[in-house]
Amino acid sequence: MNEHSEPRTGTAEPLAGDGRPDAVTEVFVAHRNLLFTVAYEMLGSAADAEDVLQETWLRWMKVDMGQVRDQRAYLVRIATRRSLDRLRAMSRRKEDYVGSWLPEPLLTTPDVAEDVELAESVSMALMIVLETLSPTERAVFVLREAFGFSHDEIAAAVGKSPVAVRQIARRARQHVDARRPRAEVAPAQARAVLESFQRAFETRDLQSLLDVLAPQVVLISDGGGVKRAAPRPISGADKVARFIVGGLGKARVALTSDHTTVNGNPALVVRVDGELDGVIAIRVEQAGITGLYYVRNPHKLTRVGTETPLTLT
Repeated sequence: MNEHSEPRTGTAEPLAGDGRPDAVTEVFVAHRNLLFTVAYEMLGSAADAEDVLQETWLRWMKVDMGQVRDQRAYLVRIATRRSLDRLRAMSRRKEDYVGSWLPEPLLTTPDVAEDVELAESVSMALMIVLETLSPTERAVFVLREAFGFSHDEIAAAVGKSPVAVRQIARRARQHVDARRPRAEVAPAQARAVLESFQRAFETRDLQSLLDVLAPQVVLISDGGGVKRAAPRPISGADKVARFIVGGLGKARVALTSDHTTVNGNPALVVRVDGELDGVIAIRVEQAGITGLYYVRNPHKLTRVGTETPLTLT
């Protein structure tokens, strides 16, 4: 039975007669974090991922589970199709977005940072690369590379043949590999680099910033038309450092920052005069910081106060 076939039962009740969750609800809850992670990696938006979860639940509660051979794959299939519909709609919204668009940062639990594969798959650096894929390429890449689904399972989810999925997966992987960080660094090294950047950032010290930035560093800031941000990415250590010092130096404010873990990787929560201003995520390679991602749009900062559980299983 595929996701679009007619259910053989009516709407399932969320609770059994004795007040316990029924089997349909229990299965959904057991896979909820997985479904959210799938939707978030495809969309880069927690709010849209939550909407996908709601749509998936409404569809799932009408399903006759006796006709479902693999509940996990079936739920992911529903979530993927809902995400693809939303991703195509989002592409039109992004065309009208003011300035650069960055994924919504998530405050993540310690186990996300400890899982190397999960931390990489939800990192801001990789999420930005995924933005350059088509909706179908992104879905195939996420399901194959992050979650390990078979080509046949992905084909059922995206409405393509297994042969086509293999071709799409190969093309997407080549595209991502050409743009992802060349050399990974140990988490301890990334944290040390972040500490050096934090000191330079808070003191607005130009030379200290230059010392920690790689020559080819790129700064992307997202204000969404609500907060001040660079309209386009800024490239090169000197330009990035001077933008940071010049922008912050003009404002006579008390600038503080705290270490946190965003999308499974070290980051800073920035406050201006004690009020939340944004989140800075970094990409670190052997030469230093090669990517700075400053999310200031307040509509994208609702998930930095509470941890969001993510999982690949």
